[in-house]
Order: sequence, then structure tokens, then C-alpha cells
Amino acid sequence: MQTRTLGRTGPVVSAIGLGAMSMSGAYGPADRTESVATVHAALDTGVTLIDTGDFYGMGHNEMLLGEALRGRRRDDYVVSVKFGGMGGPGLPPLTQDCRPAAVKNFLAYSLTRLGVDHVDIYRPARLDPAVPIEDTVGAIKEMIEAGHVRHLGLSEVGTATIRRAHAVHPVSDLQIEYSLLSRAVEAEVLPTLRELGIGLTAYGVLTRGLLSGHFTGAGPGDSRAHGPRFSGANLQHNLGLVDALRRVADARGCTVAQLAIAWVAAQGPDVVPLVGARTRERLAEALPAAGLVLTADDLATIEAVVPAGSARGDRYPSAFMSALGVGN
Repeated sequence: MQTRTLGRTGPVVSAIGLGAMSMSGAYGPADRTESVATVHAALDTGVTLIDTGDFYGMGHNEMLLGEALRGRRRDDYVVSVKFGGMGGPGLPPLTQDCRPAAVKNFLAYSLTRLGVDHVDIYRPARLDPAVPIEDTVGAIKEMIEAGHVRHLGLSEVGTATIRRAHAVHPVSDLQIEYSLLSRAVEAEVLPTLRELGIGLTAYGVLTRGLLSGHFTGAGPGDSRAHGPRFSGANLQHNLGLVDALRRVADARGCTVAQLAIAWVAAQGPDVVPLVGARTRERLAEALPAAGLVLTADDLATIEAVVPAGSARGDRYPSAFMSALGVGN
């Protein structure tokens, strides 16, 4: 597995990271034994970056990872944790709490559930409009100085917030959705990150499975059923883009998922794709993308069949869109 460095100040991580959210029911039921086996398979094949959120399954995901990571050498993996999402029983996290006291409280729970003495990258999941970002980052900085956190990360914020946060403490990376179907970061965010020496960890590289080449519909308990890109005519249009991309993948001798992941990785050495595999089978399909080198002709062909802005539908339901620092 190749490695990349997250920004000027961040850790060295595998060229592809593992996103664990889908292991906690986001897209329908997941098998716990298979989830743990998938984490083990990722580590055994050289994946070192594992991403979670303390609100994924309301703590379930961190406890699952705590089980999967037990007995592993702490220096062999980098765990990234998002915090601040506030929901309730049966309710998704629609609001944020990023007060300094809440930052430290959330961190204490995460350390316990994960069974570790420090989090490698700690980041607010979204901007809390009631709390200046300087206050939130200041609390994380205190936790870094105390040894409970190694690096500061951000998630789904715009350029002004990035600059304000970075002025308080160096930011290792911004986690944000970036894929062939979600390219809003290219206009302002990505140039700002490169100016400041901040890395980008890209989630949603397969657009929640839409670009996997395997999506046929959302089942019971699958949050994608409420996503604009997965609804009605939007879905049919977007699946047409997948079919066009599949023809390119076939010509390259790879799967459509591998091509989509490789495209994200090809956007620069400062970009690390996160793959949300919840089974060993899907992980095994995704990982060869790390070694798939796309030529200039490949990239031009991909751009021609799936140009920027070609997807239909927002990437989140309207209730979630207002919390994003960057749009589609």
C-alpha cells in the first residue's frame, strides 16, 4: 500500500483510507462479525487510516472499532474521529454542539469507546453556528497539548472557516465529499487547502454506492432512500452516468468503482480517498484502485463522459444542506 502525507503537519497514512460509517446501519443492517473482519482485512493489507464519527450509530461505530482494533499495535493505524453531531433516539444528527466543554466531553467518551489513549485526528463534523470556530479549535489545541489528540482536522467547511481555524492551530486535513459527481471543492476550497498546506480526505468517493457499479436500489433502513440523487428521475439519470463510466472502466480493465476511486486519488498527492466498505468483498474490490495510474488521456475520457456538474440532485436532503460549507 502506498502512503500519502496529510498536509504539511499531518500524519503519513495509506493512500486509501477506510470509512466505517456504513458498519453502523447508515445504509441498512450490517453484520458485526463481517464488519470486524473487514477492519482486520484492511489493516492486514496496509490500510492505516480509519475514519469514524462518535455519532455513527450513536457510539456503536466507535465500540465496533474498539473491538476490531483490540490487540493491534497503536502505531499501526491512524484513527480520525468526527464529533459534535446531536440527534436523539431514532433521530439523525441535525444540529451541532462544538462548545469547548462539549469538545472535551465528547473526546473522553470517544477515547473510552475506542479503547485508546489518544485520537490521531479530531475534527468537528460540521460548523456550529453558535460557537466561533476559534473557540472549538482552541479546545482541540488544548487536547493536543495534553496528549489526548495528535492532529486537528476539519470537516465540511468553507474557505473562511478554514483560514480562521488554521490561524489558531495548524490544520492537518479537511474531510469533505469529493467524487466525480461532487466537485464543488475544486473552485475555491482545494486551492485554499493547497495554499495553506492542508490535506484533503475525500469521503463519498463512490457517492454512497452510486458509483460502485452495484447499486440497484435502497432497501429498508437505508438512508439513501431519502437522498435527492437516489430519487426518481434523478436516480435514472445518475445511473446513466455510471453506465457511461463503466464503458471506460471496461476499456481500462478495471471496475467502475476502482476507476472512480482512482480518479479522486489522481487529483493530487494531497488527496486521500476514503472507501466506505463494510464487507471484505467490497474492500478487496476497492483497494486495487491505489495502484491504478490514470493517464492524461484516461482523465480526459472520464471528464468527457462524466463532466463536472453532470449529476442531478443535491448530495444531501434539504434539511442537511444548510449545514454544509460547500454545496454540491
